[in-house]
Amino acid sequence: MSAAAEILVPGKAGEGEALVLTAPISFWGGVDPKTGRIADVRHPQHGEVISGRVLFLPGTIGSSSASAVLMELVHNGRAPAALVLHEPDAILLLGLIVAREMGWATPMAVRLGRAVFDTYRGAMMKVAGDGAVIVAA
Repeated sequence: MSAAAEILVPGKAGEGEALVLTAPISFWGGVDPKTGRIADVRHPQHGEVISGRVLFLPGTIGSSSASAVLMELVHNGRAPAALVLHEPDAILLLGLIVAREMGWATPMAVRLGRAVFDTYRGAMMKVAGDGAVIVAA
């Protein structure tokens, strides 16, 4: 099963287990940039690790610091393998753009309709260079 997604920020193709968040998240204060763990105790996926996983985001809770946290995750080697967003978040995606400008390998970010997110829950996923979101064999 695969779906064509719109590329929001080009980056390296990514592969990993899907982590489909059930609620929006704030990266600032909500994700530990040193461990890649969801730190917000009020978030339904509190304690889950986003590092190396294909992260499906139903939304984000804004903060201008979200880009810095995502950039730190990239720098620390704790970033998701790829980000799949329902709606683009310019501030969050700025973290990927700046990390890429710093010369760091960055994950790809794509846009895909939220209606299909649950079909990928727990599956091994690949986000290809052309933006295709694919269930890995």
